Amino acid sequence: MRPVVISGVGMIPFERRDEDSLVDMLAYAGLRAMDDAGLGDRPIDAVYVGNMASGLFNHQVSVASSLVDRLNLLPAAADRIENGPASGGSAIKNGFLAVASGYCDVVLVVGGEKMREVIGPKSTDIVACMTHPEAEYIYGVTLPAMAGMFARLYMEKYGITREHLADVSIKNQNNGLLNPYAHIQMKITKEGILTHPQSHINNPVVADPLHLYDCCPVSDGAAAVLLTTQEVAKELGKPIVMIAGVGQATDTQTLQEREDPTDLKAVTLASEKAFTMAGLKPGDIDVAELHDAFTILEIAESEHVGFFKKGEGAKALASGDTQIGGKLPINPSGGLKARGHPVGATGVAQVVELVWQLRGEAGERQVKNAANGFSLNFGGFGNNVLAFVLRRKA
Repeated sequence: MRPVVISGVGMIPFERRDEDSLVDMLAYAGLRAMDDAGLGDRPIDAVYVGNMASGLFNHQVSVASSLVDRLNLLPAAADRIENGPASGGSAIKNGFLAVASGYCDVVLVVGGEKMREVIGPKSTDIVACMTHPEAEYIYGVTLPAMAGMFARLYMEKYGITREHLADVSIKNQNNGLLNPYAHIQMKITKEGILTHPQSHINNPVVADPLHLYDCCPVSDGAAAVLLTTQEVAKELGKPIVMIAGVGQATDTQTLQEREDPTDLKAVTLASEKAFTMAGLKPGDIDVAELHDAFTILEIAESEHVGFFKKGEGAKALASGDTQIGGKLPINPSGGLKARGHPVGATGVAQVVELVWQLRGEAGERQVKNAANGFSLNFGGFGNNVLAFVLRRKA
């Protein structure tokens, strides 16, 4: 298996992008990644697009073929990869395997989603299509509802409070203020969302115990990475950031079939695979991007990845360990909570942030001396999970 290098990265701001089509957004991000790599006229062998639901959101399919044509990359191979909210991570995995196997030397991976083309309830319904049709969807289960049930169980089991959830939201929105690509550029306070007399209006219940500021926004956006061999990367002259480890695992689609609904087994297994491949341990990681579509998930994932023992993720958060400048900064980008969650783009955006961090190009949110990064892209409600370990080569 050949080493795989991320030679270029690109992203467009996550926001409501009424003037751009989905393919426009994918093209902008792809061009930025190619320009960042200094690719020039070197041909691209394949393009992988991570996208969950362009047919439902935008009434358009075959977006990978459209993107190749838009970017004038013909006759490059083109595939759209769908894996729910983990579509971006799955697209990177496919690109990684294409280069590592020797099938391709240069691969462009772009993740994107244009979700604001439909009204909010319709967007929630489209995302809910990933739930089990007979056991969950038919009864009105949505992803926020599922997260609310999971949060209640996790809070009761490990003593997590609404203050801990607020700590995640405040930390990540503060980080988002430092990220020009973040959808939500707004400072919040614990008093404003928890104890103020108007907090029930400012921060209404979405799915008890989760409130508005426990949930990520609905966003449009795209992000891209250019994957190459080490030889090509050296020719391009960019800092070498390797994909050192990749892991993927699945769990039952329905939560009620799990022996313990609070045990995110696929997160643990995918992370273990990625760390084993990289020859690293959770303690070797300098910066992490976790899938905080809901605040409870950052805490739960940080424990299941192995960064903290079960029940201690909230304590690490409260002590400042996961802040920029702490022992293990988590979501310096602002995470899904502030950066936004265009579902097909998220897994790619996480890796883009890590590359900026490992190159020392993250500006005000830079984690000092970051050499090893970790990302977790959470599909469904933990039923299909991708994990990546990135390493900066000296």
